Amino acid sequence: MAENKTPLQVIAMHGWGRDARSWEPWQGATASLGWRWQTGERGYGRFLPHVPEWSEHASGTGRLVIGRSLGPHMVPADVLRKADTVVLLASFATFLPPGREGRRTRAALAGMAACLEDETRARAMLEVFTGRVAEPQSPDLLPPGPLDGSLSEDNRARLREDLDLLARCDGLPSGFPRGARVLIVEAEADRIVEPEARRKLREALPEADVITLPGIGHALLSDDVIDRVVEWVEARQ
Repeated sequence: MAENKTPLQVIAMHGWGRDARSWEPWQGATASLGWRWQTGERGYGRFLPHVPEWSEHASGTGRLVIGRSLGPHMVPADVLRKADTVVLLASFATFLPPGREGRRTRAALAGMAACLEDETRARAMLEVFTGRVAEPQSPDLLPPGPLDGSLSEDNRARLREDLDLLARCDGLPSGFPRGARVLIVEAEADRIVEPEARRKLREALPEADVITLPGIGHALLSDDVIDRVVEWVEARQ
């Protein structure tokens, strides 16, 4: 990897049902590059919610937003608007596909929301969801997530709120910086984001660079995905 040219602020947001520990491998891989990480946290499990902000004292720095799946839609518009580079990992603009498939997906989301009424059902549902996130790879390869602690009423309420957000996503996240450099990373074997949703994201961002990972699932459990993203970002600083 090339030596960092411009100091870089990074704001990263995990996806639904995960937490900020998703970014630990990324932080380790960029430690020598001087990337200044802030990680958002929705508070689905043991960690309190946290909304990161840009440091206005770090003048002359690049500003990178990197988000997984629903993550970019959970970044506040005033934060996202100030980014000059955006990396979208297994993400989407509109989540629900049109027609019958969209109605089926909406019904599945409603079923997931119903499971959040009590902790036992919520835990069982999240275990199934986590398996689908990892497929076709093993969920044992995923970083720790909210399932390693209790799922309180507040935790479940946040999960339910963001399921509603997921169903409402019908375009690019609010505040998306149209002049930003954008990288889309797709999982060809994604069991969460439908091919039509991936296609619509590419259409919404026709100038974006795209990396498609064959045989890889929604969690992007590929040996080289971090290196490829970091290389792309560094080449544009």
